[in-house]
Amino acid sequence: MIIYLKNKEIDRNLWDTCLKNSRCLKPYAYSWYLDIMAPGWEALIDDEYDSVFPVPGFEKFGIKYITTPIFLQQLGAFSPDKPAEKVIHEFIFYMPEFYRFIDLCVNYRVDNKDYKITERTNYVLHLNRDFNEIWNSYSSDCRRNITLASQNSINYTTDIKPKEIINLFIENTGKNIPGIKQRDYERLETLMNHCLFNRKGRIIGVRSGDGRLIFGIFLVEIPGSKTILFTANSSESREKRINYHAVNELIKENASTGIVLDFAGSSIPSVASFMQSFGSTKETYYRLYRNSLPWPLRMLK
Repeated sequence: MIIYLKNKEIDRNLWDTCLKNSRCLKPYAYSWYLDIMAPGWEALIDDEYDSVFPVPGFEKFGIKYITTPIFLQQLGAFSPDKPAEKVIHEFIFYMPEFYRFIDLCVNYRVDNKDYKITERTNYVLHLNRDFNEIWNSYSSDCRRNITLASQNSINYTTDIKPKEIINLFIENTGKNIPGIKQRDYERLETLMNHCLFNRKGRIIGVRSGDGRLIFGIFLVEIPGSKTILFTANSSESREKRINYHAVNELIKENASTGIVLDFAGSSIPSVASFMQSFGSTKETYYRLYRNSLPWPLRMLK
């Protein structure tokens, strides 16, 4: 039987055990990730955590709603024993009616007339081949950019504070992206610190000759996968094609391990093209949208 649990009622150990046994290769649904990026999250569970469905529920002006936070790509249904692509329909059917607005990205398609369903794209690379074979699957432009980057002196460092890579992103990219709020960056910084302290992630970067950070990449690492969650570029790193070189080094480091390198997707054509150029595989996830707010609140969404 499916039941709804408030945040304080969720058993984190049973929850994460379900995720691990489901061979979940994305970090977003683990309790520690949700606690940071979707504080106060709630849940639907079935058969004593045999199947789970995280709900990033929030409340504003007395109205409960669900939305997918920034830096949390997708959630959905997870189960070690049941087909999650079938279980998800049951969870959606039992979604509490008090959520008057739902904008949620999930891992499997849902056929439900009450929701508007749109497709989103992610890219992953399965590192189950040797490096030479993977290299040959790169696009010719990708190989050329890596070769050009190799002509520069690129020295990687992990001595980078979360605040430093976030500031680099804001200065070069974030200031032009609407919708990212200061609290989102604060949560991201907390996530980075948590991952660094608990060995669930790394920050890798490149500095200029005078010590300035010019490139940075934040990886979330769980058993079976590494997710490129956050990348910060500068005009200098773009000119030197450091982003191509850095991803190639990650692939070289992990080739033949069987892990999945998750690019975390993008709706920006140039970024998606960059991800595809490494021979990655396209994955589809889905955005569920339902607005049952009363008029005139509905017009605000």
